[in-house]
Amino acid sequence: MFKHILAPVDGSETSMAAIDKAIGLAKAFGCPVSAVYVIDPYPFTGVGAEFAYGQDQYLSAARAEARAALDGAAERMKAAGIEADTRVVESHAIWRGIMDAAENTGADLVVIGSHGRRGLERLVLGSVTQSVLAHSKISTLVVRAAPAS
Repeated sequence: MFKHILAPVDGSETSMAAIDKAIGLAKAFGCPVSAVYVIDPYPFTGVGAEFAYGQDQYLSAARAEARAALDGAAERMKAAGIEADTRVVESHAIWRGIMDAAENTGADLVVIGSHGRRGLERLVLGSVTQSVLAHSKISTLVVRAAPAS
């Protein structure tokens, strides 16, 4: 039924639960999974030399965070016998980066965690999952984190 699954990750347990669900679906349908981490290259604005230094630090930290999240996703996929296709995408809107990655990979299903970020960051960023649902032209499965025991 599905030919290619895209699973956005952000390193949260919820996004890893989405990876696990994508793995199960990939096995059932015999299709590949691409894990993607989207970085906003310009998350803040500023002027002057300090801004440029801050931007470099931010991008370095964001790429390291992306690599760690994607490495975790790749480990889970490899352990399950699924070929690990991972990619870092830059986009000013996280949801748009996810939709662009879906188009570029030929995905016909997005499997995404219900909410990865918490607290004030979630309020500032809004709901990426909600935006993906609002803009997606392909099937989208929202995975909730397992309830805490």
